[in-house]
Amino acid sequence: MLGVNGWEIVLVALIAVFLLGPDRMPEYAAKLARGIRKLRVMAEGAKGQLKDQLGPEYEDINWRQYDPRQYDPRRIVKEALLEPIDDAISPVRDEIGSVRSAGSLKGAAAGAAAGAATAATASGASEPAVYISKAPSPTEWDPSRPTPYDVDAT
Repeated sequence: MLGVNGWEIVLVALIAVFLLGPDRMPEYAAKLARGIRKLRVMAEGAKGQLKDQLGPEYEDINWRQYDPRQYDPRRIVKEALLEPIDDAISPVRDEIGSVRSAGSLKGAAAGAAAGAATAATASGASEPAVYISKAPSPTEWDPSRPTPYDVDAT
């Protein structure tokens, strides 16, 4: 009970007897009993309200999994470190693959549009040619580009 053993409870009770004295002790004991009863009534009311709101799903809840005493941070970290890395990064890898495939489809469509514009110009059409320049991605390193300078960061 909150990390308090039997001797500590006896010690607190003795201190209470000396501080309160025999005259006020029954009054405070009755107040403590009323407070505990109110707390129990509130807990039962909350449990009943939860049962009403959840309905039949209330019986399916595994209350042991919500017990904070079962969580050992050392065990959780150890399991996380021993977990295979591929399982942890596979969702990210799948998302990167879908972004890459979408980018390659977009690039192929842009290349087809540029080829069509060049063919139209060569055939003598009056449509202006569409020039699509391939800008380097922010992650590509280009030695001819100057290094970005952030005034606020310095």
